[in-house]
Amino acid sequence: MLWIEAVSMSLVLIVVVLVLVRHGLHLDWQQLQLRGMTGSGLRLGLVLALFSFVGFESATTLGSEARNPLKTIPRAVIQSALLAGGIFIICAYTELLGLRAAGYDLGTSQAPMRVLAAVGGVPLLGVLIDIGALVSLFACTLACITAAARVLLLMSHKNLTHRSLRATHARNETPGRAIVATGTAAVLPVAILAARGAGGLDVYGWMGSLATYGFIVAYALVSIALPRYLRIHGVCPPGSRIIPWMACFAMLLALAGNLYPVPEGPYGRLPYIYLGYLAAGLLWFFWNTMEGSLVESRSGSSASAAHREAE
Repeated sequence: MLWIEAVSMSLVLIVVVLVLVRHGLHLDWQQLQLRGMTGSGLRLGLVLALFSFVGFESATTLGSEARNPLKTIPRAVIQSALLAGGIFIICAYTELLGLRAAGYDLGTSQAPMRVLAAVGGVPLLGVLIDIGALVSLFACTLACITAAARVLLLMSHKNLTHRSLRATHARNETPGRAIVATGTAAVLPVAILAARGAGGLDVYGWMGSLATYGFIVAYALVSIALPRYLRIHGVCPPGSRIIPWMACFAMLLALAGNLYPVPEGPYGRLPYIYLGYLAAGLLWFFWNTMEGSLVESRSGSSASAAHREAE
């Protein structure tokens, strides 16, 4: 899968380079001057950018499965953010440049890389990139299932889900039951919507929006908790107080872009569906916490009674 992804990204970068070479060695100042940009457009664009960028930290879920995790995982997270962010910026610049030259609108184009490949004089690469994008969708789904299964495994160890989900493979130490559960949860809603006649782009947009809400909440909570976590551990690097609040503000902007103005159709109901899902999760958490406290208090009472009886 990694080799296929590498080939796919190489083809994309080849098309980008060819388009830039055909354009000539000068900058597109219309883009760099942000001409035509509005606050509303920036807010909506931030939502799309966040949706495209989520999951860059997925390596953190692997834990001891990685070699030398305390070095490998932070390095993977930082490199993923820098490399993916750099590629996004270059591709966005080139797409705007190439599609404008070809007379297309990036906002309405269904296959911008195929148009760019034609602009670069290599239309065959456009077809190959589309195939690579299909494989990338499959790879992204596998990555999400892998990460979610590890989270579910940890939740099982914390008694937040059924104990059977903490079972791991005898040799590979992979959480097989948690993987099956997360895979089923990923496939089932899509299968139901497809059976009801929903189109692929609609399903992608609906499920992607719900996922974005979850990432926004998780990222915002991490940003709020990070400064206190660093203070507790006696680590206060420069920017540890400023950067997390900037990140939290960006999450709030993205959330506002999802909620206002109120989207039409199903998108207007998705925030309420997510709030219901979040409320159900919180109720489940507090119920388990209270139940665990009652069990501990009963165990403590029984131990005290046994101690007094022994005396």
